[in-house]
Amino acid sequence: MNIKQKYFPYIASTIASIIYGLSFLFSKQALNVASPFSLLSFRFLIAFIAMTLLISLKIIKVDYKNKPMKNLFILALAEPVIYFIFESYGLKNSSSSFAGIMISLIPVIVTLLAIYFLKEKPSFIQLIFILISVLGVAFIAFMNASDSGTTSIPGIIFLIITVVSAAVFNILSRKFSSTFTPVEITYFMIGLAAICFNGISIIQHILNGTLTNYFEPIKNSDFIISIGYLSILSSIIAFFLSNYTLSKIEASMSSVFANLCTIVSIAAGVIVLHEKFEQYHLIGSVMILLGVWGTNYFGIKNKKPSINNIKVKEIENSRVN
Repeated sequence: MNIKQKYFPYIASTIASIIYGLSFLFSKQALNVASPFSLLSFRFLIAFIAMTLLISLKIIKVDYKNKPMKNLFILALAEPVIYFIFESYGLKNSSSSFAGIMISLIPVIVTLLAIYFLKEKPSFIQLIFILISVLGVAFIAFMNASDSGTTSIPGIIFLIITVVSAAVFNILSRKFSSTFTPVEITYFMIGLAAICFNGISIIQHILNGTLTNYFEPIKNSDFIISIGYLSILSSIIAFFLSNYTLSKIEASMSSVFANLCTIVSIAAGVIVLHEKFEQYHLIGSVMILLGVWGTNYFGIKNKKPSINNIKVKEIENSRVN
């Protein structure tokens, strides 16, 4: 294994986490102009058009012939469709502190599911570092004194569904990487999301009698800038990098990088929005970075060929099916 094959998946996952972390700024800016489903509809529609154009120009390639498309449908349904729907309503019906704690559980759920479905068994020391990273996110969320919201039972249920859908996505993307390329997975995900979110947005406009205002948000320059970032960087590049990473390293290791989003979002808030940087932010950030470093350092150091054997078995099983 050369240097590129060994480290590039970790670099790709880090870049994706940075992009996701910054996306909160642009989402917040866009939501000042449009509703959540209107934002999601434009985000994924533009991303789908952009990827379709790249495919038409043969810059990227997809080939779904004789492949189990129902697998991709389930994956894309888990994320982005179910994930974004329930995340929106979960945040609406709970405090941001509680939401942060729930989202930080994704690596734990992924690790547990990966043990059962992918036969990936992280070492004890990796589990320790995963826990440190998760506790770092939970600590920041819990200590966020600016949050005074309340959490309802529906909010808890919505966030549980959000966490489970994200974990299922990580597992399925890893599992289906032996059959589909990262580009094929990303394109299908974006396509299904574009159909679902635009359908929901149109229905909402019809029920509210505002269908003529469907394209109203794109008249705002801030909205266009935000959608450009969310469509091209967050939806295409970041999703591709995530799917690529999941095709190369264990799902439990890859999911830990999601915690880096917390650090990036805090840094962006401090630098761009001039938000306060408290001592607990520093402590939590150090815990997250330590957890990510330890999980992946000991993962690379103790990497065994068993993962490749698993992928070979997956390919053989897909051929049989």
